[in-house]
Amino acid sequence: MLITLPPDYRPSDTEEFMNPLQQEYFRQKLLRWRQDLLREAGDTLASLSEGGITEADLADRATVETDRALELRTRDRARKLIGKIDQALDRIDNGTYGYCEETGEPIGLRRLEARPIATMSIEAQERHERMERVHRDD
Repeated sequence: MLITLPPDYRPSDTEEFMNPLQQEYFRQKLLRWRQDLLREAGDTLASLSEGGITEADLADRATVETDRALELRTRDRARKLIGKIDQALDRIDNGTYGYCEETGEPIGLRRLEARPIATMSIEAQERHERMERVHRDD
């Protein structure tokens, strides 16, 4: 089923939660985010493959190496984020997107707008983080 979003569409609490328009809105949002991350990764790969470090000064060489290491860590985080985006897209396809994986309750539009890869409601996420802190301190 092909759904066309109006250009100014924003999900609203007045409509049915995760109706086809909302699902398509979040699908497009996730796909754009994924595309941006992949483009940035391609740019990074291109800049890293341009050649070796040519700076003669040791301090300059260290700065370039530090910058490259930071960029690689950033790309690794982006790679993990792309995996979470793919999982969110799978949840849209199977009808579970927008619902807390712990309670089954709606996550909420404002939370999904802020973090479209969210898998738990704010309350469930807070409980999860409290439990992690308690067990981490053990």
